[in-house]
Amino acid sequence: MRHQKKGFKLGRTASHRKATLAALSTALIRHKRITTTLTKAKALRQFAEPVINRAKEDSTHNRREVFRRLQDKHAVTELFTEIADKIKDRPGGYLRIVKLGQRAGDSAEMAMIEFVDFNDVKPFGSSNDSSKKTRRSGGRRSGGSGKAAAAPASEVGAAEEAPAAEEVPAAEEAAATEEAPAAEEAPAAEEAAATEEAPVAEEAVATEEAPAAEEAPAAEEAADDSDSEEKKDADA
Repeated sequence: MRHQKKGFKLGRTASHRKATLAALSTALIRHKRITTTLTKAKALRQFAEPVINRAKEDSTHNRREVFRRLQDKHAVTELFTEIADKIKDRPGGYLRIVKLGQRAGDSAEMAMIEFVDFNDVKPFGSSNDSSKKTRRSGGRRSGGSGKAAAAPASEVGAAEEAPAAEEVPAAEEAAATEEAPAAEEAPAAEEAAATEEAPVAEEAVATEEAPAAEEAPAAEEAADDSDSEEKKDADA
């Protein structure tokens, strides 16, 4: 039985597991946010939060205890200076774990672990995003009143649009009726002008042909008279 043996083995020996968690803690202190597997993130939170809590009181003893866990003097210095100023008013819960889904290669559950005071905005699409949560009871009450208020507004808008739609065809019909007589008068005027010009042209042609027709018989009669005279002279 595993009584009082809580924790994560991570598939490593004790020394290897301790070195892994120390390296992850150092990276977290430097970058304020790292991405790893969900199991390692949970193990890191159990390992790192007691270490971070010691930074609230800057003393030689606490610095030595933190260095004994991390084995990195630069990480110890940053923890007791920059990070300590941010977490001094927070009573625990310094780290946040955000699930990121499964990894493409082996489908391992991935997660991001970060300092709460350095990253106040949660990444978009995380499973802990509170914007996706809704209340059904509140939605029903507000939804009913919203629909009731939207219905009269839509009716008023439809009533205002209807007269405007009727006025537009009326104006178009009036313009069409005004244009129609003008279009009818134009062909009528053209036909009248054409009918007036046609008789004038016919009369002019008739007057020109009439003298020509009268002159032609006269010339023929004169020729006949001259022939008859010549015959009389020849007989004589």
